[in-house]
Amino acid sequence: MSTTDMNLSGKFLIAMPGMGDPRFDKSVVFMCAHSEDGAMGLIINKPTPDLTFPDLLKQLKLQPGYGRDIRIHFGGPVEHGRGFVLHSAEYNARSDSTLEVDGQFGLTATQDILEDMAQGEGPRETLLALGYSGWGPGQLEGEIASNGWLTCDASAAIAFDTENETKWSRALKTMGVDPLMLSADAGHA
Repeated sequence: MSTTDMNLSGKFLIAMPGMGDPRFDKSVVFMCAHSEDGAMGLIINKPTPDLTFPDLLKQLKLQPGYGRDIRIHFGGPVEHGRGFVLHSAEYNARSDSTLEVDGQFGLTATQDILEDMAQGEGPRETLLALGYSGWGPGQLEGEIASNGWLTCDASAAIAFDTENETKWSRALKTMGVDPLMLSADAGHA
């Protein structure tokens, strides 16, 4: 399959060593959308150190109820103030605002999902991210061709797991790749 024919929606991007952009060092990105017009994804293994879910609810003037302990992630360098919830597919927002990525994942970026989560309702599994990772037409395909990323099928077990520090190596291992054997140099035969 050529890079111009690929559709990576619902897949993981796994950053290669030597990526060059420290924001993506050892990142696993869940691809929410990918077309000839560009691509959008969320980094799923970089929690924010300073902002908690209760803090976010206070900023949005939402009442916390019986909510789960939800960590907020750095979703990427684009639109830091915008929130996205990657979630299990059984949840449908009160509005028609949920993007069904595939049969396993949905993406919602409206406040109603946060209200539901604050009350202990909402999706069974969630990952809350501020910002997103975006690529223009052909940009991601070029980065893949230049050995910047590996791609593999997404796993809910990895995406929604709270052990963020192991997601990169675990995603690689789903492909049979030992992280210690990776090189930052592209090879050409």
